[in-house]
Amino acid sequence: MMNITLKQMRYVIAVEKAAHFGRAAALCHVTQPALSQQISQLETMCGATIFERTQKPVRPTPFGREFISRAKQIVSNTKSLEEFAFSHSGLPFSPIRFGIIPTIAPYLLPEIFPPLLKKFPKPGFEFMEGQTGKLQHMLNAGDLDIALIATEPPKDGVALSTIKLFDDPFVLAASHDAQIKQPVRLSKLPKEQLLLLDEGHCFRDQMIEFCDLEKEQKTNSFSATSLSTIMAFVANSQGLTLLPKLSINREANDPRIKLFQLAPPVASRTVSLVFRSNSPFKSLFENIAEQIKYSNLNSSQL
Repeated sequence: MMNITLKQMRYVIAVEKAAHFGRAAALCHVTQPALSQQISQLETMCGATIFERTQKPVRPTPFGREFISRAKQIVSNTKSLEEFAFSHSGLPFSPIRFGIIPTIAPYLLPEIFPPLLKKFPKPGFEFMEGQTGKLQHMLNAGDLDIALIATEPPKDGVALSTIKLFDDPFVLAASHDAQIKQPVRLSKLPKEQLLLLDEGHCFRDQMIEFCDLEKEQKTNSFSATSLSTIMAFVANSQGLTLLPKLSINREANDPRIKLFQLAPPVASRTVSLVFRSNSPFKSLFENIAEQIKYSNLNSSQL
């Protein structure tokens, strides 16, 4: 009698995630024929199909949905067992999977990566960029070990521990010829000129809150995927935006852009490191948080 393997369970989970056999194979770092063969063998053992191959995108059958749900529990428990087994050394056996939101990654990661890699060469790091909701989902699912975010994690799902790293105050960015009195009162800004990021970015929600906007309120006719895109419009006198202090050196170096201080209480965000509360590597993650604080403090004083 053949036994169902963890490899096969991971393969079906990957196909469900990617909704495509080829993309799932790439996620698993195997060829598509190898992945398809393992899933076919699994279906033969089960006596039932797991995926509807005639549908595009690929979707699980009713049996497949139940199988995948149970497989995810087993794979997650296996990951927890592996972490426990290696926790006596204080280090994971594989690189730390580190998620960072897009409005932090390009500005902080170049500063913190070299000292982090120097201090923690083993097990090393695997970095990925994603919006807050995606990172929180991956933390809950065990697909990430730690994440840098700028909001409070939700109360539902797996319990998460939060370590505050630093506050990141905002400034107003406008074109150099803008006639704006400092310090700026956000409530007095022309709301129709404000430029926002796309839905899903926590910085968008923070701008809406601090500028007293309604989520459905129409602003300057578009939303962007990055602060760099927004700042190109600001430089061309096509709108205003808030800018985190962390991003100023990269995003506000165009001479056509002028920065304005905000009236108190100054709007800001809190950057934090989060991880699953039941992780056996809590002390390691706390050390990583201290290294990030130290690296950010030194870079901000340059």
